[in-house]
Amino acid sequence: MLSALRRIPFAVQVLAALVVGVALGVVARQLGGTAEDPNWLALTLDTIGSTFVTLLRTIVPPLILLAVVSSIANLRNTSNAARLAGQTLLWFAITALIAVAIGIGLGLLFQPGVNSGVDAGAAQAPDAESHGSWLAFLESLVPVNFLGLTAGTSEEAGALTTTLDFNALQLIVIAIAVGVAAVRVGSAAEPFLAFTRSALSVVLKVLWWVIRLAPLGTAGLLGNAVYSYGWTTVGALGRFALAVYVGLVLVVFVVYPVLARLHGLSPLKYLTGVWPAAQLGFVSRSSMGTMPVTERVAETNFGVPRHYASFAVPFGATTKMDGCAAIYPAIAAIFVSQFYGVPLNLTDYLLIVFVSVIGSAATAGTTGATVMLTLTLSTVGLPLEGVGLLLAVDPILDMGRTATNVAGQAFVPALVAKRERIMDVARFHAPRGLGGFVEPDSGAELRDDAEQAAAEAAESEARTDAEQDAPARSGTAG
Repeated sequence: MLSALRRIPFAVQVLAALVVGVALGVVARQLGGTAEDPNWLALTLDTIGSTFVTLLRTIVPPLILLAVVSSIANLRNTSNAARLAGQTLLWFAITALIAVAIGIGLGLLFQPGVNSGVDAGAAQAPDAESHGSWLAFLESLVPVNFLGLTAGTSEEAGALTTTLDFNALQLIVIAIAVGVAAVRVGSAAEPFLAFTRSALSVVLKVLWWVIRLAPLGTAGLLGNAVYSYGWTTVGALGRFALAVYVGLVLVVFVVYPVLARLHGLSPLKYLTGVWPAAQLGFVSRSSMGTMPVTERVAETNFGVPRHYASFAVPFGATTKMDGCAAIYPAIAAIFVSQFYGVPLNLTDYLLIVFVSVIGSAATAGTTGATVMLTLTLSTVGLPLEGVGLLLAVDPILDMGRTATNVAGQAFVPALVAKRERIMDVARFHAPRGLGGFVEPDSGAELRDDAEQAAAEAAESEARTDAEQDAPARSGTAG
């Protein structure tokens, strides 16, 4: 059974899980039950989906710490490291600027907050004031302990329960500081960096085991979403959801391919090459959880050098969020302003652009974009209760947002590598195998074919020149 399952491409497994999840969600709704007392199928779907997300969240803290430290260390022997880092940041900002402009345009076009049919009385912002301001965001950057751990208490069934969570932003700050310090220390830090690389390999292997459970997690998450929200709530927010997905599609299928074409790269090869990472991001809803596959896409399918990909992809997984931090908050802010009747002026739109381009690190590579949305609403001065209006469709939207994030996290390293002439262009244009990746020797074969063709052309040209010169030499000799 397991051997037969392994022969089915992973992408096919995930697509099948999407269909199964929707079908199980519909069946669960037919069985009845309520949110307080769900039926057995709904409870099973919720358990499977939440377990998958919990496993992903468990592996994220060591992954952030080890990946960022290793990525900084990998650039220490690169002569143009500073230029590569600067170009990466620049194109992160350029693509985010384009994405947020598209989001604002679609928000004004679709008018999603006008006559939306949503009940304002049911909306509650989830602790928005605690993380919805720039001051709170800046304060959260300061690590409270070495692992960025935070503790919280909640009351369940009359008993107090203490839970531990991690602050991804603080982990990133810690990892950057440790990585830079290791580089500055020099040879004395080599044993530490060797351990970091080894530990990262182990963590990535464990993460891959979790990723293999994605089809199960997909069926559970999507089935539970269909059961919990159904089509009524989605229909009430239909224009908003449609506007968001139109924006995501425009970024992935228009903006990135056009930029690829402008740099001499095949748009179709980009789309087929990024598919393995994008589809996993769609079902996992975690850029960090998808990071190993995204890095493999950048190296194997796009021909990005490993020393650069191992820096740019982890960095992008924590800061490059065109879906969560650009398209979504722009349209959501316009929705909230229209719903509450609060007009936005030119300055407000410029603030939305600023937050999207500069503040995207607030999403920190984890599932969901609530932090980014509350940050945007508080900056513009819109009611934070608007966050609660959109929570019903957030799981459905988050799938598309994360897929877009991941597509950009793989694209920008490829774009920069092409501009800096360090890309293996033959590998970028090589055919993809059944698993969605370029075969190990495909790029080399293409290079060999190209070199052979060039050699044959040069030889043919030389023969032609020789044949043309022969009569002239004969005449001179005679």
